[in-house]
Amino acid sequence: SAVALLVLTAVVGLAVALGLLPRAPVNRFCAASNNQTGFLCDDRVTCIPASQVCDGVSSCRNREDEQEELCGDLPRSLPGYLVFRCSNPGYWVYADQRCNGMNDCGDCSDEMGSLAACPPCGLEWWSCSPVLYEYCSCVPRRLCRDGIQHCLSWSDEYIC
Repeated sequence: SAVALLVLTAVVGLAVALGLLPRAPVNRFCAASNNQTGFLCDDRVTCIPASQVCDGVSSCRNREDEQEELCGDLPRSLPGYLVFRCSNPGYWVYADQRCNGMNDCGDCSDEMGSLAACPPCGLEWWSCSPVLYEYCSCVPRRLCRDGIQHCLSWSDEYIC
């Protein structure tokens, strides 16, 4: 009976290796740089930002971030933790683009409101009502006092 058990174990192992039996799903969630949502590569060490998955450039050694099963039907084929759904149901962005200061959804739903749940402007940002479509409620401090209006109130030029 010990021999039969050994043979059965070997057959099951070979079937899994050949793809005849489904493998247990791999948890690939990780925290990338700046504590942003990431994708864990097969080496179980490399964590790439969500927005580098299915971008046409292999960031993982074995190209698992560009595989057809993952990238074949975006965003449906992506694990939910990699996707942020904008308030407009026709739009989505990668999870690491939420709360990055940029208007990635086009309606600021990735930066403002209950869906995004973003913290207030960080130290590198100035809080105001931006003039440019590119920003939502903060502008980068590097744009302060550059001679160009970025806030409706001009506070980026006189106060910031």
